[in-house]
Amino acid sequence: MKTLSYIEPGKIDVLEKDIPKLSADTDAIVRLVKTTICGTDLHIIAGHTPEVPEGLTLGHEGVGVIEQIGDSVNNFKVGDKVIISCITACGHCDYCKRQMYSHCADGGWNLGHLIDGTQAEYVRIHHADNSLYHIPKNITDEGAVMLSDILPTGFEIGVLDGHVQPGQTIALVGAGPVGLSALLTAQFFSPATIIVMDLDDNRLQVAKEFGATHVINSANKEDAIKQIMEITNNVGVDVAMEAVGYPTTFDLCQQIIAPGGHISNLGVHGEPVTFELNKLWIKNISLSTGLVNTSSTPMLLKTVNAGKLEPNELITHHFNFNQILEAYDIFKHADDNKALKLIISFDEV
Repeated sequence: MKTLSYIEPGKIDVLEKDIPKLSADTDAIVRLVKTTICGTDLHIIAGHTPEVPEGLTLGHEGVGVIEQIGDSVNNFKVGDKVIISCITACGHCDYCKRQMYSHCADGGWNLGHLIDGTQAEYVRIHHADNSLYHIPKNITDEGAVMLSDILPTGFEIGVLDGHVQPGQTIALVGAGPVGLSALLTAQFFSPATIIVMDLDDNRLQVAKEFGATHVINSANKEDAIKQIMEITNNVGVDVAMEAVGYPTTFDLCQQIIAPGGHISNLGVHGEPVTFELNKLWIKNISLSTGLVNTSSTPMLLKTVNAGKLEPNELITHHFNFNQILEAYDIFKHADDNKALKLIISFDEV
C-alpha cells in the first residue's frame, strides 16, 4: 500500500509498505476513504516532536471502511464505515476510567505519532470498540473527518477547559481549523463577545462569518492588545484561547487576560514560552493545557447529525492521495492559499 511517511526533520515522502495485519483480538483493519492533514503533522515534520520515529506513516484523522476485525471486537463488523478517532482508548486503565483517554496506558495519541497512522490506504486501529465511531446518516464522509480531531479538540481543550460561560468575553488567538472549531463550539454557551485574532485577513473574514463579534489582525501585537482593551473597557477578556503554538501568541493571551480569567492552550508548542507569573499571580487567573480526550465526540456527532453544527464549512481544498505532497505544500502555506482543512480521498489510488 502507499503511505505518506516521515523521513527526517524537514522531509516526508510517499513510501510503499505492507498492508497492516491484526495484532490483537481487539484490533480492526480499516481501509481509508478520506483523510486530512493536521497542524500537528507540520510540527512533527519540523522536528518539534523528536519521539516520532523515522519512517512512520503520518496522520491521525480519517474515515474508512472496516476490512477485518479481531475476535473481541463487538461494536463493529466488516463493511462498516467509521470515523477514526485521533485518540486510542483501551477503556480499562486508570486514565480511561477517568475519561483521560489521551493518556491511555495502551493508546492515547499514538496514530501518526508513535505508530503508523491514517495517511495511508490502510491502518490498524487498536482497541477498535473504543476508538472508532459509526457515522450517522446525516453526516457526510468529509464532515465526519472533522470529528476525528479538530472539533473535539477545539471544544474540549478550548471551550470546556476554558470554562466558557454565557455573557463572557472570550478571545481566540489563531483562526486556523482548531481555532475556528473552538469558535463554532464556544457559541453553545452564548458568550456575549467573541474576539478572534490572526495574521491572515482571509481567516479573519471566515471567523466573522462563523460568528465572531470582533476580528483583529494581530501583526502588530501592541496594537492588537490596545484594541482588546478598548473593546473590554480596559478590563481584558474572561477566556483567552491560544490556538497557534508560538511564544508570541501565548504572550498575547497572558497580556489580555482579565482578573479571574482563564487561559486555555490548544496550540502545539515546539519551544518554551515565558510565563509572566510575576505579573499574573495576583490576578487570580487559571491556565489549562491538554491533549484532546475525545470524550465529547458522541455528543458532537449528535449535534452535527441534528444540523446544529456544520463541519463541512471548515473544508476548503480537495485532493486525491496521489496528490498528497502537493496537499502538504498547500497546507504548509495555508495563508497564501486560503486553506483551512484539506480533504484527501483514496478513490483513485
